Amino acid sequence: MTTTWDSDQPPPNLRLTLAGTLRVVLRGTLLALLVFGGLLILLLLRLIERPIFGLHRPVTPFITQTVCRAAFWVLGMRFFRQGIPMERRGAVVANHTSWLDIFALNAAKRIYFVSKSEVAGWPGIGWLARATGTVFIRRDRAEARSQTEVFRTRLMAGHKLLFFPEGTSTDGLQVLPFKTTLFEAFFDPELREEIAVQPVSVIYHAPQGEDARFYGWWGDMSFGVHLLTTLAAQKQGAVEVIYHPALPVADFAGRKALAQACEAAVRAGHSIGQTSHQ
Repeated sequence: MTTTWDSDQPPPNLRLTLAGTLRVVLRGTLLALLVFGGLLILLLLRLIERPIFGLHRPVTPFITQTVCRAAFWVLGMRFFRQGIPMERRGAVVANHTSWLDIFALNAAKRIYFVSKSEVAGWPGIGWLARATGTVFIRRDRAEARSQTEVFRTRLMAGHKLLFFPEGTSTDGLQVLPFKTTLFEAFFDPELREEIAVQPVSVIYHAPQGEDARFYGWWGDMSFGVHLLTTLAAQKQGAVEVIYHPALPVADFAGRKALAQACEAAVRAGHSIGQTSHQ
């Protein structure tokens, strides 16, 4: 994220009761064991996988996907997937609500995130991101050529790269206008005819009786407070991941047209998903 989205409505306050604290301890312990235990297994398997397969990862992405699916069981959240993830080479774009998107999108399909370079240095999260094959980029036009080369290498290797064109997370009730910069790499002569971009809508449904923005992460909300709020909830809600038809890059004149088409699909799916659960 390069900018922060904010709202004129303050976020819900953290209410941590004794029972909520116990849930934080139990769920937090199980989640930590799951994530870092999975990371250890992944790193050990990668010692064998990398010398044999190089850039290709035929085994370890299944570890990531399994861990992310199990995370929702630990949290007590229901997880739904609609639509069919594309099989052809290409990228995935989605709306961005919170750090939970990482679990939801990995649980739905084996993908590799595109993230800002600063994340690589974050304790814990940075290690997980590097181990799972995240592509780190700087949003600097001077590095556009080198980033295109990285995208080309990964996409032609069959990796599904995923990024959030909104550029920031929100309260989960809306989709912000898509930034078009990263779409430019898809129009590289070696990629344009080969790949497609699949729009994905991620919709969160708050626990019954809670603020509809319960799972949103925005403004100056800290990761710690948001994590505690999520872990402490007595009743959890659900997350829904909707895969829309893939859009062949060759069908579009440029990055702006492609970004607009992706935004329209994500926005429509997000609107319908929210309405169907009201």
